[in-house]
Amino acid sequence: MTEPQEPTGARKSEDPVQEARRRVTDAERLRRRARFLRELNEARELRDRVQPRRARAARMRQQAVRMRNFRW
Repeated sequence: MTEPQEPTGARKSEDPVQEARRRVTDAERLRRRARFLRELNEARELRDRVQPRRARAARMRQQAVRMRNFRW
């Protein structure tokens, strides 16, 4: 008889220390990503306040791209 196979995404008997370390690194990565996205959004808002004409032109270009890609 054949042994039941584990799902392809399952980890093979990873020891608890490695598992905990992986969870910590995943959490740290998510924290760094969240901080990066907050700072990126803040930078965009600052740019929009400092250069309103350029920001408006960029919004208009983005809207035009959205309209060209829209399908009924």
